[in-house]
Amino acid sequence: MKTLPLYRLAHARSGDKGDGSNVGLIAYDDRGFEILRREVTAEAVKKHFGDIVRGVVDRYEVPNLRALNFILHDSLGGGGIARLRTDAQGKTHGMGLLLMEIQVPDDYVPPAVGRAGPAYPGVARR
Repeated sequence: MKTLPLYRLAHARSGDKGDGSNVGLIAYDDRGFEILRREVTAEAVKKHFGDIVRGVVDRYEVPNLRALNFILHDSLGGGGIARLRTDAQGKTHGMGLLLMEIQVPDDYVPPAVGRAGPAYPGVARR
């Protein structure tokens, strides 16, 4: 096994949902999604964010999109209009999650990602 940051396997989007944030984690390939399903648990996400997430973390699977969706309850200090926080809408939570490191099999090689997006086998990059 080797350790990789999530940004090697996926991209993310995040935003506010009241006093919590919503983080979508979308895998670049099918094998990466299976690794995410196994390694990126609600408990692991809560631990990764530490004191930022004061409530529970819920995880939902969206397999047709190769995605996991997390709700980080009580993570915004009251929400967008209630607090003067640097990130009252949770926009940085997606990038924060992508910095989490997980264990992946030694033979897993994440797809190359760049200006043209993931490099799928048999598809020419621009």
